[in-house]
Amino acid sequence: MFRNIMHHKASSCSDCAKLCCTKIENFSVKVGSLTIFEDVNLHLHCGQLTALIGPNGAGKSTLLKAILGEIPHKGNLHYAAADGRRTGQPIIGYVPQYLNFDVSAPISVMDIFLACLTDKPVWLTSGRKLRPRVLKNLARVRAEHLIDRRLGALSGGELQRVLLALALDPLPDLLLLDEPVSGVDQNGLELFYEILAELREQEDMAILLISHDLNMVAKHADQVVLLNKGIVNSGTPEEVFADARTRQIFGLLAGFNQEADK
Repeated sequence: MFRNIMHHKASSCSDCAKLCCTKIENFSVKVGSLTIFEDVNLHLHCGQLTALIGPNGAGKSTLLKAILGEIPHKGNLHYAAADGRRTGQPIIGYVPQYLNFDVSAPISVMDIFLACLTDKPVWLTSGRKLRPRVLKNLARVRAEHLIDRRLGALSGGELQRVLLALALDPLPDLLLLDEPVSGVDQNGLELFYEILAELREQEDMAILLISHDLNMVAKHADQVVLLNKGIVNSGTPEEVFADARTRQIFGLLAGFNQEADK
């Protein structure tokens, strides 16, 4: 179950110029006669963080599920490596907004990794051989000290970093984050974005993040996409937040603008 949640592979690919990128082409999702969104086109380049913003009901989480192939949709998803050696079948890592599980269950962080990384039941799997691999994954998100911690005893920020570590094995070409720090305290929020910056620099992966925190988006995103049943606007944070259409959807954003100008 966890493996299916955390990693997906997409289908065919076409040329993406000379840059490593994932192309989302003409994505549309309809449920009966209701259009969730239509004609979504995006280029997600390696080493960049793209923030997806929009009002409630804009279709943001649905777009991520469509990229993952979890829901019926129209459109194509293409990937091309920068060196041209690999096209198609991008590896996609996914971190959900939250994970439903029994917090009283005696499941450790190591156990959830074993469940994801092997096809055998956890009680039939030797953790000794996989422990270095798990520690390496957790070290990427500064969480190696949590390896033997009970999953239900983790704070919100710690759990999200563990889920992020799971999504990084194998290293994805595209990392999808669905409001991964919702409800996380300020320290955990800053740490999570620091880790994302390190991943972009060191692993050169493309990241697509859903967020309602416009200040953090302005501070950390390379590209911002405003979605509301379709792409309303996209560009740098400065371009998107200065656009009248953004102001109309989110209000005057006076507090945001004051903070962003500091």
